[in-house]
Amino acid sequence: MAMDLSKASFWGYRRENGRVGVRNHVIILPVDDISNAAAEAVANNIKGTLALPHPYGRLQFGADLDLHFRTLIGTGCNPNVAAVVVIGIEEGWTQKVVEGIAKTGKPVAGFGIELHGDIDTIQRASRAAKEFVQAAGELRREERPLKDLWVSTKCGESDTTSGCGANPTVGNAFDKLYARGVTLCFGETTELTGGEHLVAARCKNDDVRKKFQFMFDRYQAVIDRHKTSDLSESQPTKGNIAGGLTTIEEKALGNIQKIGRKCVVDGVLDKAEEPTGPGLWFMDSSSAAAEMVTLCAAAGFAVHFFPTGQGNVIGNPILPVIKLCANPRTVRTMGEHIDVDVSGLLRKELSPDQAGDALLECMLRTANGRLTAAEALGHREFVLTRLYESA
Repeated sequence: MAMDLSKASFWGYRRENGRVGVRNHVIILPVDDISNAAAEAVANNIKGTLALPHPYGRLQFGADLDLHFRTLIGTGCNPNVAAVVVIGIEEGWTQKVVEGIAKTGKPVAGFGIELHGDIDTIQRASRAAKEFVQAAGELRREERPLKDLWVSTKCGESDTTSGCGANPTVGNAFDKLYARGVTLCFGETTELTGGEHLVAARCKNDDVRKKFQFMFDRYQAVIDRHKTSDLSESQPTKGNIAGGLTTIEEKALGNIQKIGRKCVVDGVLDKAEEPTGPGLWFMDSSSAAAEMVTLCAAAGFAVHFFPTGQGNVIGNPILPVIKLCANPRTVRTMGEHIDVDVSGLLRKELSPDQAGDALLECMLRTANGRLTAAEALGHREFVLTRLYESA
């Protein structure tokens, strides 16, 4: 009997702006690479906080700088985050991030290192972090309707079992969530190559179709500008090829399985951009696992589906990554990384509906507080997408 989602709900944290999260993190967010040490020191001082170190934030410019701020601010705005301490070398850029996050109404404080030094900054930031983490500890979950749960997806280390099993399972779940008014997201622009016309045909109207085509063509222009005639050794990856995928077109057809059969592409987002309503959204994004998941977190998504074939260990500091796999060998050899085993699809022991329901059941358990395999194993990959070299 198929799962009835008509009255489905989950227990989440309702934030000041009305969004609902499934985690309650207090994060220490460095604006730039040279603020990582101070951020990690604060997280070491105040238990229950989480530092998000990264290698960028100095001498970026133009669209690259805009994306940098959009990603950091979006990360702080994510509903899985209860409060944020921002640390940067410069006061101006630090306050820009603080002001962006403050628009949600959640607690946020910023500290600049210049004219203070690390020790004084760490002391001041630690005091704020202590207050935030204690306040966050008093917040309680409340029951919320399914439509308040935003779900994103990306696949990784795909093989033939991905296109035949794990990716269609996500598609089955997406079809069911779409019918309940849930906000959904997919992307991986490079991995649509050769199948982009299929996505274009699923777009809601001409305006959405034109925007999708613009995003795809923009990626193609990058390839042309660098005189790259193909994506040899990058797309498909050597792991994809070992798993039986010989061309990017084969990979694309498997990738597109994740948006199901009934979903319509309702809108198109730039990297780390937040959707403005329910439905299925395409986000222009890298196909690198940690980058794509980081962009989804910055766009505000609260739970992530990650089908894998050959096996991937990706996690994220604030966005729970639910891994599913249809490859019996991977489930056997990397079982500690897999949340949902759908290898029964290949043995005809599971129907597509049963596999989709198993994923949805795991999603609800995760939303209610169950740690994913990646969370339990400590995978906290936070990787910013970079567009240009530094000035």
